[in-house]
Amino acid sequence: MTSAFPWSALLTNLWVTLVAVLVLMAVALAVAVWVRGGRHDGIDVVWGLGFVVIAVVTLVTAAGDGDAWRQYLVTALVAVWGLRLGWHIERRNRGKPEDQRYVDMLARAPGNPTWYAFRKVYLTQGAVMWVVSLPVQFAQYGYASTVWGVLTAVLGVLVWAVGFTFETVGDAQLARFVADPANKGQVMDRGLWRYTRHPNYFGDAAVWWGLGALALHHVAGLIGLVGVALITLNLVRGTGAALLERGMEKRRPGYADYVRRTSGFFPLPPRKAATSA
Repeated sequence: MTSAFPWSALLTNLWVTLVAVLVLMAVALAVAVWVRGGRHDGIDVVWGLGFVVIAVVTLVTAAGDGDAWRQYLVTALVAVWGLRLGWHIERRNRGKPEDQRYVDMLARAPGNPTWYAFRKVYLTQGAVMWVVSLPVQFAQYGYASTVWGVLTAVLGVLVWAVGFTFETVGDAQLARFVADPANKGQVMDRGLWRYTRHPNYFGDAAVWWGLGALALHHVAGLIGLVGVALITLNLVRGTGAALLERGMEKRRPGYADYVRRTSGFFPLPPRKAATSA
């Protein structure tokens, strides 16, 4: 073993995982067109599974270029998170019409709709996936059998565990709430949803900050935080919380009051409702 960071091996790995993502997206498109009858919302299931593919590919290619225990730890954490997310989304969408976002997008597609979907959905998500996965790749390279290496691993696992708990419990609580006909048209403000309007998105972000910490056993891991920042920004301002809440106050009575008393992202004690004089 050597203390020098294996930049050459890592750069090779980055190319290999990029090719793996492209192949995965091509396969996902083929399944959507020839198996699912042109239905493209299956890409949401592929999102979580794609990170598992990247983690496993990196585990294989990084052998001998990093601490084996950290490599297996990172891969296991990504696999647990990614497989759970993919299973959750597949179960949630089962038996339902295609996500209206994809229907509307393809209705406006100029030229060949399949090629348009490949460019706008599959390649775009693939590119974001690859950038977000940087901490997963960086974490598996380099040796750090020191106190700092252990501390970053412990911190990473703890933050990951908090995030995974919020995401898993939040999804389960929402699923039970929606399944009860008595709650139709109501605002979910129970359980973890009392402390943040988006416990699942907060949990997702925390999972990635935990993985980012696992890459900080070497200063090179700071580059991986680019991926963590990207997914966090997307969850807060992009296709996550901001998109979901757009127009929600008009569609759901009581949502405006829920917004006033509940933190938008980071969990905080609920605020007391304003009282009139």
